[in-house]
Amino acid sequence: MKGPKTARVNGIDISYDDAGTGPLVVMVMGTGSPGRVWQAHQQPALIKAGYRVVTFDNRGIAPSSECAEGFTHDDMVADTAGLIEHLGAGPAFVVGTSLGARITQELALSRPDLVKAAVMIATYGRNTPVQQAISAGERALYDNKITLPPDYAAAITAHLNLSPHTLDDDRAAKDWLDVIGFSPQTVTAGVRAQLGLHDREADRLGAYRGISRPALVIGFADDRTLPPKLAREVADAIPGARYEEISKAGHFGYLEQPGEVNRLLIEFLDAHR
Repeated sequence: MKGPKTARVNGIDISYDDAGTGPLVVMVMGTGSPGRVWQAHQQPALIKAGYRVVTFDNRGIAPSSECAEGFTHDDMVADTAGLIEHLGAGPAFVVGTSLGARITQELALSRPDLVKAAVMIATYGRNTPVQQAISAGERALYDNKITLPPDYAAAITAHLNLSPHTLDDDRAAKDWLDVIGFSPQTVTAGVRAQLGLHDREADRLGAYRGISRPALVIGFADDRTLPPKLAREVADAIPGARYEEISKAGHFGYLEQPGEVNRLLIEFLDAHR
């Protein structure tokens, strides 16, 4: 384990963790979450499988630059590109989830020279009315300085991001509520800037027909935040992309069903290493 480092890329500081040896895998996290979330399950499995794994905090997530004044998707794509160039080990396998998957798609499209193959988890190529309404509500809570009661916030987070199969088990549900309550997602000024991205997202499905890198898209059958039909749309748009759907998994499926997610990841990466 080499420990956290800082790279100066694209005019900002990016905090990253670099571990393992072998072909480079760069992992891109979703809205409001730090890169260390990957370290619970995916990073150890990939290192064991013989990969060098870099996880990082997107701009907006301290200790990376928060850029509270606002930024664009293109900025975040350029950050990921700059980090791969900084590492000097590209082209890289790039794996992203949610907003991180959208960044991965755009990187594969705009900088195919940096992407050996791409994996998009719980992804989307267009906004939906429900997605827009939830994001607008999250922004309004922050802008109006409203803080939800912790237990209620944990329950809403669990409801939106976990499978009913998980929540139907009272013991598992209580464990998840405890975990979420212990490490709540705090909306900082930087996270608020990330949330602002969702109000300006265009339909990019047509553009994704231009992606030329090998691609795996993973959807989660019980994803309420980004329903699996959105992931399937992305897979259908990318020439030759493979689509896999994991049952009994919500938006946090990489935490709920890590064994199956890791199996698909390693199988795909091994086929293209």
